[in-house]
Amino acid sequence: SYGPSGQYTHEFDGDEEFYVDLGKKETVWRLPMFSTFTSFDPQGALTNIAVTKHNLDILIKRS
Repeated sequence: SYGPSGQYTHEFDGDEEFYVDLGKKETVWRLPMFSTFTSFDPQGALTNIAVTKHNLDILIKRS
């Protein structure tokens, strides 16, 4: 379920590869072995969510 801050997940072919724990600010891999050959900086997810919230606030004010 979504938390109060939303949710950031990355999927491939309909399968979740990882999500970002927004409270802990860390990447959580669906299969831990994925983290041995790739990485994802959770700061990118936090930035995307902040920008999206900002843009949504603007759209709500203009509506």
